[in-house]
Amino acid sequence: MTEWFRPAGTTARDGYDLVVRPGEQDWHHTGLTVRTLQPGQSVEFDTGDCEYLVLPLSGSAEVIVDGETVPLGGRADVFASPTDLAYVPRGTTVAVVSAGGARIAFPHAKAASDYPFRRIGTEQVETELRGAGVSSRQVRNFGTPGVLEADSIIACEVLTPAGNWSSYPPHKHDEHKPGKESVLEEIYYFELQLSEDAPEDVKGNDPIGYQRVYGTEDRPIDVLAEVRDGDLVLVPHGWHGPAMAPPGYDMYYLNVMAGPGTERAWLISDDPQHGWVRQLWDRQQIDPRLPFGDK
Repeated sequence: MTEWFRPAGTTARDGYDLVVRPGEQDWHHTGLTVRTLQPGQSVEFDTGDCEYLVLPLSGSAEVIVDGETVPLGGRADVFASPTDLAYVPRGTTVAVVSAGGARIAFPHAKAASDYPFRRIGTEQVETELRGAGVSSRQVRNFGTPGVLEADSIIACEVLTPAGNWSSYPPHKHDEHKPGKESVLEEIYYFELQLSEDAPEDVKGNDPIGYQRVYGTEDRPIDVLAEVRDGDLVLVPHGWHGPAMAPPGYDMYYLNVMAGPGTERAWLISDDPQHGWVRQLWDRQQIDPRLPFGDK
């Protein structure tokens, strides 16, 4: 347990399953809330000084802004497929309603300018297979520069098959080095499932994974968290990775990033002790279990 590891339920309030907002102690730029809507339920809120994404984790919904309704077809769960989503600018009152019930994530970040309210369809989500061998993972780029036009928020989903490592080699983005590294806080929100080859008699078991964050002598941080469904790890600075999916358990995490820089860019530096492992990928194949739900 550290201040940067938030187990499921520990941040629940005001009807939300999870709440992290910019402005908490030592946390400045990014936020994430998650809300479960029963059939026919809705939620309404003001975006304030943040831009928001409305991202179904499961189920479908409609997003309503200034009388304009955007339908989100959603998905069965985060492993089943990518999803359509909506972008909502700052200073906006937004309502989300689900006829059949849904679990909705609301990634957000402090913003200095506005982009129009709109739907981002699944056809715009770019699926990337990253790494190779046991470092193979799948990235769904729905909120990254080049895919989503926005002020500051950067967001994506990463899916890691059982037994694999992702967010690897360990890397950081906490210094401004033009063209090389950008300053970004990062949120990791986790969901896990039993792998498809798990025997029937363990269905309903409690999947686990692990997340590592470590710092430098000047800026220490030390997190080694056993993560389960709905858990959260915050990365204010420091090297982060690997995110480990033990044998038997597939891992999903939602990343939300933003920072103080004027350029919206995800630029990273590998830990120099471990960056060499990228060379191994040249001799390895991408895990044939990928992509999840997109075959």
